[in-house]
Amino acid sequence: MGELVTVGNKGNGVRSDCYITLEITSSGGKELDLESRVAAMYGKDIRKQLMDILNHFGISNCRINVEDFGALPFVIAARLEAAVNKAMKTGKEYFIPELKGNQYSSSRDRNRISRLYLPGNTPSLMINAGIHNPDGIILDLEDAVAPEKKDEARYMVRNALRGIDFYGAERMVRINQGDRGLTDLEFVIPHHVNLILLPKCEHAEQVQAVNDKIRSIQDRYGQKNPVWIMPIIESALGVINAYEIASAAGNVVSLAIGLEDYTADLGTSRTTEGTESFFARSAIVNAARAAGIQPIDSVFSDVADMEGLRETVLRSKVIGFDGMGCIHPRQIKIIHEAFAPAIEEIEKAKKIVIAFHKAEEQGLGVVSLGSKMIDPPVVKRALNTINLAVKMNKLDENWRDTYE
Repeated sequence: MGELVTVGNKGNGVRSDCYITLEITSSGGKELDLESRVAAMYGKDIRKQLMDILNHFGISNCRINVEDFGALPFVIAARLEAAVNKAMKTGKEYFIPELKGNQYSSSRDRNRISRLYLPGNTPSLMINAGIHNPDGIILDLEDAVAPEKKDEARYMVRNALRGIDFYGAERMVRINQGDRGLTDLEFVIPHHVNLILLPKCEHAEQVQAVNDKIRSIQDRYGQKNPVWIMPIIESALGVINAYEIASAAGNVVSLAIGLEDYTADLGTSRTTEGTESFFARSAIVNAARAAGIQPIDSVFSDVADMEGLRETVLRSKVIGFDGMGCIHPRQIKIIHEAFAPAIEEIEKAKKIVIAFHKAEEQGLGVVSLGSKMIDPPVVKRALNTINLAVKMNKLDENWRDTYE
């Protein structure tokens, strides 16, 4: 008799998931017990899928019990593969068909104003996340997954990358720390993840180790698509080393801060005003700008306080951040609205850009707007405002044609 293994979730409130109990036996064939709310409509299909996967792994004798709570095929496949690999080492993988269009890449400088965290072992939250239009969707293998569930979560995240429609959102995965995180990469890099979040980063060497692993996996699979890295600073030491981390590799595109762990490291509590984290957040912005990448702020943890969220975003914008994380879809709209350029900012940027182009056309070495001189950093900032306004549909891309 083999070991009895269990994977998945069950209990009150569980949906779009299943709970599998598997025992490898020495004889008796495959004994399958399926309990499902949708057995009348889909029981035959579920049974066929389960048997096909068992056959793929060469399992002839087993006892398997499946409690189904409306799991989609990619979820069932992830759960059963995790159970099989927990029970025995087959050396095989079972890849579900990849959704057409799920092989897109993301650009280095794309908007990362909002990024939605989703627990990597909770499929119900993943399935329709893209319809909320976040800039990025983070499938989280780290803090959002219980230690005893981390191995099975890898299969879920891998299958989600292949089988879920992200509606164009940047496909992100937050890996674990250290060697566990390097193993996480084996499950996600081959399946067209766009960006890896590196948690609790304190040294440039951590970034380089992840980057070396990414390249090794891509070489093995013959992949050329870019995989970006977003280190997350979550300690006092990380803040001190922020610039070295931000400039550790050419595919580091943004630098984020995680304030829950940072304030814990300081031995203080996080406040809405953010006085205790002002130095760290400013340091992250400065390091990111010096390295030519995007600074990204922490999440706002009170999902019911929309006004507090708006105030936090506006403070974040003033400090110089380009975006922040969110833990609930309802936060996305507020984050986008508050980070978007205000009408006054857009109009001022228009005037600066027009003045700059007129000076260029006239061959002038000095640019001025009224009585004020305009230097290159001001022009660059104005262009960034214009580009962001266009991307967020607050300004027509042909605005110069009608500008007077």
